[in-house]
Amino acid sequence: MLLNINKDKFKSDYQEKFIEINGKELSEGADYDKYEALAGLIRDYVAKLWVASNKKCSFSHQKQVYYFSMEFLLGRLLGTTLLNLGIRDMCKEALSELGIDLDKLEELEEDQGLGNGGLGRLAACFLDSMASLNIYGHGCGIRYKYGFFEQKIIDGAQVEAPDDWLKNGNVWEIKKPDEAEIVKFGGYVDMINQGGRLVFYQRDYEPVMAVPYDIPIVGYENGTVNTLRLWSAEPVVDEFDFSSFSRGEYSKAVDYRNSVEAISQVLYPDDTFYEGRKLRLKQQYFFVSAGIQSIIKKFKACGGNIKELDDSIAVHINDTHPALAIPELMRILMDEEGLGWDEAWRITTDVMSFTNHTIMPEAMEKWPVSMFQELLPRIYMIVNEINERFCRQLWNLYTGQWDKIARMAIIADGYVRMAHLAVVGSHSVNGVAKLHTEILKKEVMADFYYLDPKKFNNKTNGITHRRWLMKANPGLASLLRQTIGDSWIRHPIDLERFERYAYDGAVQAELESIKKANKERLAHYIKEHNDITVDPSSMFDSHIKRIHAYKRQTLNCLRIMDLYNRLLDNPHVNIVPRTFIFAGKAAPGYYLAKNIIELINAIADKINNDPRVNDLMKVVFLENYRVSLAEVIIPASDLSEQISTTTKEASGTSNMKFMMNGAITIATLDGANIEIRDEVGDDNIVIFGLTSKEVLNYYRNGGYSAADVIEAAPALKRVLDDLINGKYSKDKDKFRAVYDSLTTYNDEFFVLKDFVPYLEAQARVDEMFEDRIKWNKMAIVNIAHSGIFSSDRTIEEYAVGIWGSDYLYKNL
Repeated sequence: MLLNINKDKFKSDYQEKFIEINGKELSEGADYDKYEALAGLIRDYVAKLWVASNKKCSFSHQKQVYYFSMEFLLGRLLGTTLLNLGIRDMCKEALSELGIDLDKLEELEEDQGLGNGGLGRLAACFLDSMASLNIYGHGCGIRYKYGFFEQKIIDGAQVEAPDDWLKNGNVWEIKKPDEAEIVKFGGYVDMINQGGRLVFYQRDYEPVMAVPYDIPIVGYENGTVNTLRLWSAEPVVDEFDFSSFSRGEYSKAVDYRNSVEAISQVLYPDDTFYEGRKLRLKQQYFFVSAGIQSIIKKFKACGGNIKELDDSIAVHINDTHPALAIPELMRILMDEEGLGWDEAWRITTDVMSFTNHTIMPEAMEKWPVSMFQELLPRIYMIVNEINERFCRQLWNLYTGQWDKIARMAIIADGYVRMAHLAVVGSHSVNGVAKLHTEILKKEVMADFYYLDPKKFNNKTNGITHRRWLMKANPGLASLLRQTIGDSWIRHPIDLERFERYAYDGAVQAELESIKKANKERLAHYIKEHNDITVDPSSMFDSHIKRIHAYKRQTLNCLRIMDLYNRLLDNPHVNIVPRTFIFAGKAAPGYYLAKNIIELINAIADKINNDPRVNDLMKVVFLENYRVSLAEVIIPASDLSEQISTTTKEASGTSNMKFMMNGAITIATLDGANIEIRDEVGDDNIVIFGLTSKEVLNYYRNGGYSAADVIEAAPALKRVLDDLINGKYSKDKDKFRAVYDSLTTYNDEFFVLKDFVPYLEAQARVDEMFEDRIKWNKMAIVNIAHSGIFSSDRTIEEYAVGIWGSDYLYKNL
């Protein structure tokens, strides 16, 4: 135990904290009052370690890592903080003696609305691992007032509501107004010659105050507490607001305040219109400018020499959103620190590293030059200069190859290309799974790879086993301790020892019992929230992730519709009863994805109310997918659906969470599914579908015909007809968007091509599930080989291979 706190002291501290916060006795308090007092007390405990860590960090010669990300999907912090402090069991027992259920209090905490999907959850896992490995690694992002959105399902359709996660405040954050930074938008840049040197001044700009809110990130039982710094946008009253009001310019002042506060209101504002895109660009510069300014100030306050910044600081860009950190650091080094271009560029590229997370064209961000120049005039000048120098370098290498140079330029065709900026301005570019990295190197960024192959590397994603196994599945964690000890907690690769028990009848029986308890818990949740009764003895078949055409929830829908047809045709067909579980959000402006959600719910309504089949199959869509809901679904799942179009999923991390909890994966050879297959072997995963070579061949050379595939598969034609013949909606055009995407627009993501192989793979799953010894053996093998996918391993690779941290030697 890191803290010198026993049970009696904790009980005394807790009761004092409750009175301090609520001004009444514990016996008079409501459950939320009790949660708030507990979280406040734990934060106080953490604060002592936090101060010590910051002091140690300031005087350490170890490199500081700053992880810049648009998302940090933390989930709830109380449970993981107690776990990492090593006091959860003691607290649970102490609270029980006071008549309080710790599990119940943990359920009252709001998920922090700071992300949407895998990108944000990865960032959260990485922060956990950095702290647990004694790396001084800190996060930098935006404190969204309303997050992404709260998803409501009304009449089967997604309706977006504000995610008011801060309505009761956030006990974990500490506001630091004295460390606020000013971020400048718009205006003009004056160039003045001072002593033979050009000096740049921005004037008539719109000032925005970036106010930091710090959240502690506690390492596992090691006393290290790192910081996630989130920036909130506030108006600069003294400089603009007050003077406007004084002159009677009320509307101007109100417009300014609204414009500023919009910056940190929501994650990913709708970019289907100009103002939404402009706001996204504003958000991205806002947090990187505040973050870089803060880092430089702290570095100099500790006595750092700005010319040696790259020896002490590493800044990591998580996808393209924070790529403006590159020109912002250049701006500060040149305009404020007086360095010349060449020295500033050397330092900047040594400091910066970049992770690419996708090959999807819409995620390769680019901004209209006119918008960029108007909003960020000085930054545009620097980006333009970076582009000019880079293109001159290319011209010397590829003289006369204008097409190649245009393809690689940072600014071209009226746009600023953020992925190109990130690649050029970083010393390291990594993909997040072996296949993804190869596609980046040989396809998407081939020109850049052949220019500088040493810059590119792979770092396969990982997940923190402390949250996704120890916290989410305490029954399984206990079984692991009983069988293989607890070394896997600090060295997750030691989970491999569990494979010795693959055919141990007693261990298999205990594993089934744990799974059953988790399924009963999820069944209770489904009944409570969806009023659907599901059978815990059925196979829980889960497809939970962001709703997108390439993730192919549509393929799963067509398979369920086909199974329904087969049961109607032959009620005596032998199938394994299944509960099909979906969850995920669609981007507000993504009509097709929202239509897919409507289709899932229409299928659910049809099947769940048909007495001919509903003892054999149920379909459930759980609204408002979030970390805390995933923690309930994943440990209860038997089958993990990882069926994206091959080459489209960069890595995936839900696949790792499922295998770590003993679910069997049905998958295409996409992303990290390949590496999971390599770890567990072909007998312990179910693979189907097109290969990456086949998919890339279709994209390069054409030749794919959805009509031909449909003609060759009568069962497929039947379910496609069911989309538009009124079977699932009286409005026959309700699912026209889904139908047209597969037929009229020639099935961009090869859903139809993989339909028959998918059905065949699901038939194999049925056979395996009925053989309980085989299925449980497969589950044990998956758990045993999941340790390699711990984010601790990933972060070790980043620390040594990219950031140049010597932490490993310090921790021997």
